[in-house]
Amino acid sequence: MKKSLLGALAVSTMLSPVAAMAQTEVQFWHAFTGRLGELVAAQVADFNASQSDYTVVQSHKGNYSETLNAGIAAFRAGEQPHILMVFEVGTATMMAAAGAVRPVHEVMAASGADFDQDAYIGAVKGYYTSTEGDMLSLPFNASTPVLWVNRDAMSAAGVDPDTDLSTWQNVDATLTALKAGGEECPLVTAWQSWIHLENFSAYHDVPFASKDNGFAGVDTELMLNGEAQIAHLSAMGQWAQDGKFIYTGRRNEGGANFRAGECALFTESSAGYAGISSEAEFDFDVRPLPYWEGVGNSPQNTIIGGASLWVMEGHEDDAYKGAGQFLSFLSSSDVQAKWHQDTGYLPITAEASVATKAAGFYEANPGTEVAVIQMTANAPTANSNGLRLGSFDQIRGIIDEELEGIWSGDKTAQEAMDSAKERGDALLRRFEAANR
Repeated sequence: MKKSLLGALAVSTMLSPVAAMAQTEVQFWHAFTGRLGELVAAQVADFNASQSDYTVVQSHKGNYSETLNAGIAAFRAGEQPHILMVFEVGTATMMAAAGAVRPVHEVMAASGADFDQDAYIGAVKGYYTSTEGDMLSLPFNASTPVLWVNRDAMSAAGVDPDTDLSTWQNVDATLTALKAGGEECPLVTAWQSWIHLENFSAYHDVPFASKDNGFAGVDTELMLNGEAQIAHLSAMGQWAQDGKFIYTGRRNEGGANFRAGECALFTESSAGYAGISSEAEFDFDVRPLPYWEGVGNSPQNTIIGGASLWVMEGHEDDAYKGAGQFLSFLSSSDVQAKWHQDTGYLPITAEASVATKAAGFYEANPGTEVAVIQMTANAPTANSNGLRLGSFDQIRGIIDEELEGIWSGDKTAQEAMDSAKERGDALLRRFEAANR
């Protein structure tokens, strides 16, 4: 009986192609739900169907902060995924995680996958490269903030929906007109620190932090309490008091309000396109992020948000080959062009952008090229190349808390940003001491 059973198992094994050639599994943790989660799942399914050597298993691990924390905890427990999505503010933290990550350029070289670092858009690539120009993580979902306009709400309030909203001066006048016309939510925003401090500073070519916003060293300090930032936040604070700016939350809580048609203007990521285009039952525009005319060197260029994909250490060679092949697949022109068109995220390669334009997508969908133009119209400066600050997720929490003090009228913009600098600098000093 035992001999017969063993023989049957041997025959079964010989006849089973799965057992004879098991696929190498690659774990991929990300932060996407909703429409974006569906699109990521489709990308993974397409890759898995395109070859027979590897199986990528995608898992949602919460929002950006939760996904980063889950990855860190998993590494400490020896249960880390092969690929971890990390939002842009976690870049410095990941760079400092010696022994926890394997640079993407090394993974790609070892995997034999197609990989040309020069193929990636400079403003995107520069955020995730070493001082030697080697890519440390793979840009994946790169976005930049834009202004979304509910044309129906504008018309209902008696305001011309084609009004020039390129400057904050014009937006100020429009908010007054919207309020007078009965609009209860003239302006709402998502990601208040990212848009109204980090990108504001880059767009006006003023520093957010010293040492080239942290790119030139960890001995940096915040400079977010400068004259330009204070003037902008003071104006927004007054709009909040006048009911022209409605605060809904620190992340993207305002997106639901805008998609439901409850607000006229919305400052949000270009990646809002995925949800807005599928849910909004009103005519909408995508416009460039406004700037204050006469302040700094505006308009310079905005900076990216979103996330990149980091490869974690501690796995077998075959899995790294699979990770490299998957990352190469995600960077391919066809995949990137579709991702850009479906989501509003920036195409991370110039080839994908050219392909999108050649296909007539921008012409058929006016406004979808705004983010690309806004990011690439001017060569980045030291103030507009991005941010690379340690403990930045925690610093953002401090900034959010202080901004809420402005919106509620409990603090002046100067008081709030002076406090944010003092509290944030204390975290930067701890990060510097730990990473000398």
